[in-house]
Amino acid sequence: MSVLIFVELDEGKLKKSSQEAIFYGAKVAEMTGTTATAITVGQADETELATAGRFGATKVLHAGDAKLNEPNGMAYATVVAAAAQQEGSTIVVLAKSSLADAMTARLAGKLKAGLAANVIELPNLSNGFVVKSSIYTGKAFAYNELKAPVKILAIKKNTITPEETDATATVQSFAPALNDSDFVISVKSTEKATGDVLLPEADLVVSAGRGLKGPENWGVVEDLAHALHAATACSKPVSDLDWRPHHEHVGQTGIKVSPNLYIACGISGAIQHLAGVNSSKVIVVINKDADAPFFKSADYGIVGDVFEVLPRLTAAVKAL
Repeated sequence: MSVLIFVELDEGKLKKSSQEAIFYGAKVAEMTGTTATAITVGQADETELATAGRFGATKVLHAGDAKLNEPNGMAYATVVAAAAQQEGSTIVVLAKSSLADAMTARLAGKLKAGLAANVIELPNLSNGFVVKSSIYTGKAFAYNELKAPVKILAIKKNTITPEETDATATVQSFAPALNDSDFVISVKSTEKATGDVLLPEADLVVSAGRGLKGPENWGVVEDLAHALHAATACSKPVSDLDWRPHHEHVGQTGIKVSPNLYIACGISGAIQHLAGVNSSKVIVVINKDADAPFFKSADYGIVGDVFEVLPRLTAAVKAL
């Protein structure tokens, strides 16, 4: 019996969010007196998969069927359910993501499991099985007691800091039975976001709004992002105007991020934007309007023109 952790891959590499999930799952395994097993799907090098051991997994099950190369929530749920049944796992851990959202409810149905999403802390086992979750876009917390024999925990990104060792995991081939019904939804094509740092996985984010006045002025934002090795993002009006690609839109109807640092440049701070960023650990707001609503949610604020502040900030970062 072991804690099972679903691991997502990006071009054959373990995603940062999955490294966090492995570490979390390994800690839960320690608490429950068992081991941590990872399950991953798609093409990957065995040496790369073995690195799951650095974060606490003792074994990796690899479902390498070519039909699973494209992300498919239905098929992936079947694979993870089969792995849980093989390993006798009563706890399944994964990082919350768009793929996880597409498969966790199906997985819960297959395993007749209790499900908690946006989990931000290790479970409390002193009186049952209670987990703390972030709710209302980070404005409140919920404590969920899971009573089902099987429990699924979807971990919120950037809330767990993994500790890395030099250990490696053993890798085993895993070939569960797949039915045609698992592929009634097929992936015809995949368009991936571009950039040096992808927004959903970023620890640092530099974001900008209509205060930049036009797409031709985005260089000052990109310069700071490059200096910080950060991802770039934007407000909804900016993506609606096609100043920036839609995959950079952060907010209630866009991507929700929880980086260690979120720098907002020339963004007023409408509630819809805040809904996507208020889980950030530190928020820095730069705006020439001292009454901009975003300052009420900021940890640090700079009242000034972004075209003057950003180049000076970039220079200071480079000097460090």
